[in-house]
Amino acid sequence: MASSPVSPAPVPNTAFRALRGQRSPGEFAAAVRRAAREIGEQVSCDARYIGRVESGEIRCPNYAYERVFRHMFPGREPADMGFLPREAVRGRGARNKRNAPPPRTESPVDGHAPFPGYQEGDRARPGGEESEVLRRAFMTGGTAAMAAASLGGLPGLPGIPAPRRAGESEARAVEEAVRQIRLLDDRHGADALYRRAARPLRAAYELLDAGIRRQEVADRLHIGAGELAISVGWLAHDSGRPADARSHYAEALATARVAGDAGLEAHAFCNTAFLARDAGRPREALRAAQAAQQAARGLGSARLLSLAALREAGGWAGLGDRTACEGALSRARTLFGRGPDEADPEWMSFFGEAELEGLQAQCWSALGDWPRAAAHAERAVALQDPHFARNIALYTAQLAGDLVRAGEVEAAAEAGGRGLDLLAGVRSARIRAMLADTTRRLRSYRRNCRVADFLERAPL
Repeated sequence: MASSPVSPAPVPNTAFRALRGQRSPGEFAAAVRRAAREIGEQVSCDARYIGRVESGEIRCPNYAYERVFRHMFPGREPADMGFLPREAVRGRGARNKRNAPPPRTESPVDGHAPFPGYQEGDRARPGGEESEVLRRAFMTGGTAAMAAASLGGLPGLPGIPAPRRAGESEARAVEEAVRQIRLLDDRHGADALYRRAARPLRAAYELLDAGIRRQEVADRLHIGAGELAISVGWLAHDSGRPADARSHYAEALATARVAGDAGLEAHAFCNTAFLARDAGRPREALRAAQAAQQAARGLGSARLLSLAALREAGGWAGLGDRTACEGALSRARTLFGRGPDEADPEWMSFFGEAELEGLQAQCWSALGDWPRAAAHAERAVALQDPHFARNIALYTAQLAGDLVRAGEVEAAAEAGGRGLDLLAGVRSARIRAMLADTTRRLRSYRRNCRVADFLERAPL
């Protein structure tokens, strides 16, 4: 039997290390994230990613990172930054050198693209070849396949036993699954992702039951599994499965308590508060938001505290307490105004000015101040980064609903039409329900020609 080819040892990327200069890996990662926002890209860069690049573990960045690095260092080509050509790492040439068949671009399950809008460039995620194995397992495999993929095994083959011990590669695989789910949700919404995302979540918790030699790896696996539970819980929430979402958030909270991680606990409580508000349980939303603030106080992130204050405002709005709601909104705006910080969690990349406006719109809507709600929703739509397609659709649906309640029926019909256009690329039961409610409210104005045009289009 022919021996398996052995991958060469990583060669440190000294050129990229020189570009970092005197900045720490964390400081440089923050600069990368800022540069990404400047050009409308979304990258989950942290100090660990920078270290993997500099060590040579990541030999070629994905397309998003390449665009960011070109923006940061004008005039430099990837080769000038110490990277190998893409075809030498992931492309056909590299595969031929390894005498391996090229990976399929379709899902082995149904023969179709694994998610709407999928393009070949999307397969190159941070983390190189290991992330490609993870992506294929995430899209097609079950629990055992996920565990095998994290070990560099063969994804998609059933019956591969989970590893008896978990290490660095398993922790990294779970972290990459979290990033990928968030990225796909930002672009496409939750409906198409929820069932598939539950598979790596089960695998992550199986890994926690495996033997773990190093405490650092155990901590990373606990936090990664907890963040994955929150991500899957959000997909359940946005796809109209509140009971599933509640269960996943409770699982994440329990994991946070076991791990003693205040950041994960704050995240779980923030999401629990949002779910409770949407489910019509404002007192529960209020308690969860206050618990989130308590957990976040020692973390040094004003943006996290701002988001938790907005969740509290949503609870007060649901209870009809305008004064308390205004107080919480004022605190949220003050905290937000302190700006981003290195202490801000990676998962908060969505929380910019647009989200601040959108959450304020929801509060004023709950209080029945429709014109004020519509003004905030309109600003949210205008401010949102185009990358967050799902959020643009959400804010547009919010705007349409606020306008129709304010009596601006023609403007509501126009916003509703834009919402329908956006739903062509976004799958969210929550957004569809919002537009359906706007449609029902507009039916009594069907004699208005602009409203009639909208109603003809609305298959809701």
